[in-house]
Amino acid sequence: MKIAKNTVVSVNYKLSDAQNNLIEEGSQPMVYLHGGYENTLPKIEEELDGKEAGYSSTIQVEPEDAFGDYDPELVKVEDRKRLPEPLEVGMQFEGVAEGVDDEPTIFTVTDIADDKVVLDGNHPLAGMALRFDLSVIDVREATPEEIAHGHVHGAHGHHHEEMEDSEEGDHFRSKPL
Repeated sequence: MKIAKNTVVSVNYKLSDAQNNLIEEGSQPMVYLHGGYENTLPKIEEELDGKEAGYSSTIQVEPEDAFGDYDPELVKVEDRKRLPEPLEVGMQFEGVAEGVDDEPTIFTVTDIADDKVVLDGNHPLAGMALRFDLSVIDVREATPEEIAHGHVHGAHGHHHEEMEDSEEGDHFRSKPL
């Protein structure tokens, strides 16, 4: 089956920077709903469109087509007393960046010095050209429910039942990057 709109694609991947320094090698396949549902980068969808299981490729995605350019305006220095303790580099907090239409931004603690904390609202991969080694392992038709919800259900996808049965707030986690 060829990859097209409303197909579920399973891809093994390896992510590196432009100098081929490994950033992440997926221990599980990336499984996404193909066709503009914003489940993966548009350049990855563009590369895989019309391909079949067994197809492999390496693509380079420039910052503007990945996580954007690094914006120094998204770096803030805050008084340590404004943040909860204990505080560690790598912790993340949701906040609002000035001049960004009051949209919530995830800020990562990048430095702590005495009574000041540096918070960075840029995506950790912002400003980087990225290389993706892609290998398609499976393609199937999406179910009507997956199409209606705009994402994959089941193995390596999204499970509605688990969220309904889980502890309140269990699906909101802060994890150091």
